[in-house]
Amino acid sequence: MATPSPRDQEAQPLTTTGTQSIDRAAELLSRVVLADEPPGFGDLVNETGLAKSTASRLLLALERHRLVHRDDSGGYAAGPLFALYASRREPLDELVQLAQPTLEKISAATGETVNLAVVRGNAVVQIAQVDSTFLLATTNWVDVDVPPHCSALGKVFFAAGVLPLPVEPMQRRTPHTITSIAALQRQLERINAQGYAEALGELEIGLDAVAAPVLGRDSTVVAAVGVSGPSGRINNQLPQLGSLLTSHTEALSGVLGYRKRKDVAV
Repeated sequence: MATPSPRDQEAQPLTTTGTQSIDRAAELLSRVVLADEPPGFGDLVNETGLAKSTASRLLLALERHRLVHRDDSGGYAAGPLFALYASRREPLDELVQLAQPTLEKISAATGETVNLAVVRGNAVVQIAQVDSTFLLATTNWVDVDVPPHCSALGKVFFAAGVLPLPVEPMQRRTPHTITSIAALQRQLERINAQGYAEALGELEIGLDAVAAPVLGRDSTVVAAVGVSGPSGRINNQLPQLGSLLTSHTEALSGVLGYRKRKDVAV
């Protein structure tokens, strides 16, 4: 009988045992990568319920392939293969990839244009968009230069202190545009209190927007997600949109490694 070629062997379906091993190794890797602190061997055994011999065998395999490594204290951390992969990628590509499901969920819930923005220098750059499902909708804002003080996304970054306040005189785009630092600062205080920003006819008459911050592992605002559309659809549901956005951006922040600090009783 002829010996199957390597290609034929690869084409053969995985056995149940093989699939189970992959699932278990993937669970171990996920727990290591998503952990706030490098978990020890005992932590991983307890969290997964795997037998010690099984966990040890799988972790050794992950180490051989540079997917995990053990630090000086014995904890497991993401291996050098992740660093190599990250070094070859544009960081914003990773952010867009991680944020895309959130943008699509917000789009499905609202039907409006949804954008993801970051700060570059002293400018706010929109790096991803999900288009509105309505015929009457906003434009494609990706890479469009918008004065930050006229936009909900820009106000998020001003409120977080990651974008320096503009210098007066500030450009007036419509009669509703905020053009004084004092007025802008009062609005930024409200934004920090309610957790989201609004821009109501400040860039263009009839165009409203709401935006909320996305936090990274170090608790700084790394991005903002906004919804924009005609005033007739946006203005009468601002609190609902604000609540929807903050709920989704908090979840996205968690994906990026942000963890809320628990209040400590005094």
